Amino acid sequence: MNCLWCHEYFIEKVCWHYVFGLSTPPVVCERCREELELILDDDICDKCGRPFRHLASEYRQGNLCNDCVRWGDRALTKNRSLYVYNEFLQEVIAKWKYRGDSEIAKLFCPSLKRCANEFGMIDAVIPVPLSDERLYERSFNQAKMLAEALPYPLVEILKRNDRSTKQSKKSRKERLEGEERFQMVPSFPYDLQGKTILLVDDIYTTGATLHSAANVLKENGAATIFSLTVARG
Repeated sequence: MNCLWCHEYFIEKVCWHYVFGLSTPPVVCERCREELELILDDDICDKCGRPFRHLASEYRQGNLCNDCVRWGDRALTKNRSLYVYNEFLQEVIAKWKYRGDSEIAKLFCPSLKRCANEFGMIDAVIPVPLSDERLYERSFNQAKMLAEALPYPLVEILKRNDRSTKQSKKSRKERLEGEERFQMVPSFPYDLQGKTILLVDDIYTTGATLHSAANVLKENGAATIFSLTVARG
């Protein structure tokens, strides 16, 4: 088969996991897979999953990074991410989001499923929504594509406030101090009361987007809110 990223032809070794449907064969070649910098759980921020190997000691306090210390005790219980947002992954995600290559989502879905198991019992998965304008531009929501790959009920209960500014246009300080970005979809027939929710998005940078979404869910009755992303910036 051809690599989904570099388009070179490659042959994957036959594995009994693939034969019996216990896992799916990779859609990218080994050379491209090696460019993805997997985040391991042995040395990360307890809260946001930021790898400490990329962080100077003055930017952490015990088991937390300084960003999470500033966030304090918020609605978002814990985030986990698959990969470091390195140059290779930046290029992959840019092609996926901004150039419309939606097939690239297949690269992340198997690993996303495995990572989601860490959270235990989940009542519903909620993709971080795009604004109407952004959805029109791209024709798909990358977070929803990821959420659809997970074995939980998908609930689109959040709506992005149209007045909120695009995150990539903001400084780090502006993101951390940002406005509420989301609201509940009016009259949506789903009761959040006491539920454990998994938010899904493509990138965790400062956490402002996911914290904002979690705040709205908590205010409307959710008991526990986790988040899962492809990349950790």
